[in-house]
Amino acid sequence: MSDTTFNRRELNGLALAGIGSMLMGDWASAQNAAKPAEVYGEPLPFVDGSFTIVALPDTQHYSEKWHMHFFNQTDWIVKNKDKHGIAFVTHLGDITNNNVKPEWEVAQKALQRLDGEVPYSLVVGNHDCGPKGGCTSRETMLNEYVPQKTYEKQKTFGGVMEDGLIENSYHTFTAGGKKFLVLALEFGPRDETVEWADGIVSKHPDHRVLLTTHAYMYFDESRYDWKKHGKKQIWNPHSYGVAKLDGGVNDAEELWDKMIAKHDNFFMTLNGHVLNDGLGRMTSTTPKGNDVHQHLVNYQMKKEGGEAFLRLVEFLPDGETVQIKAYSPSIDKYKIDKQNQFTLKLKPGLNA
Repeated sequence: MSDTTFNRRELNGLALAGIGSMLMGDWASAQNAAKPAEVYGEPLPFVDGSFTIVALPDTQHYSEKWHMHFFNQTDWIVKNKDKHGIAFVTHLGDITNNNVKPEWEVAQKALQRLDGEVPYSLVVGNHDCGPKGGCTSRETMLNEYVPQKTYEKQKTFGGVMEDGLIENSYHTFTAGGKKFLVLALEFGPRDETVEWADGIVSKHPDHRVLLTTHAYMYFDESRYDWKKHGKKQIWNPHSYGVAKLDGGVNDAEELWDKMIAKHDNFFMTLNGHVLNDGLGRMTSTTPKGNDVHQHLVNYQMKKEGGEAFLRLVEFLPDGETVQIKAYSPSIDKYKIDKQNQFTLKLKPGLNA
């Protein structure tokens, strides 16, 4: 297996100061650890003829308390779908904080604003599963508030792994003259989930594939790898109660080995979940030379649970250049530091 990593950045001193408490599982310290100052400014200009995939990072605190940020996100998407050429929206999990009715009602109202306007996919995070979001089981209220019969009305809907359950789904669309496949997989995908997803990708060799799942990249520019790091990488799916259930869980390294590295049309992964600075990225190369850009983006530990910041993935008309941006419709600002705004290149001839 070939795995070449680019854009690796060293942890800064402020982040290092928080690692000791994090390794002891001190969630509060991890959330409140000192972070670099926010850097705002003018974004990379939107290029006419581009199209955009919007990622909704962890909205758990919006569903629980800061409701207006969730509403502002989906309202902005609908109002700007033509201006930004928004082709698809993908949620990165932890839709709610405690997997309880009041929070799901808020999430439902926010997401319903996208219905009939912009297609979207959802994945469950650990906070969306089990009693009080404890992730001791895979039971979630998601399907009560976004039933499959509503979900499948989207023109991009491809299918689900289990009828009536949307925790694992796939979606296809065409934009910029290219075919895309979005895989939306549960937190810590089970073995059967990985097998199903691998089969879906095999049936779509002419599609560029985007994998979305709640836990994948870690904040230190590496993938989750339980076999190598164990509890040193906290919040790995293997450390949750669901790991003991039938089918177990697969972390990022296992997803890479069992599925991603086997195909030549994955181009990106997106996940949330991880605290500290909530940002990370690496590019890995498959055995056949395909580059897969892997990104962590999570703002839940920021002011008001993230101030509605979105990740904008803009595909330029040349078919190879991708601009990454971070925008908040609540405060009308762009983050422009190197982890929030940057440019990627897709290899011509690969990625479908």
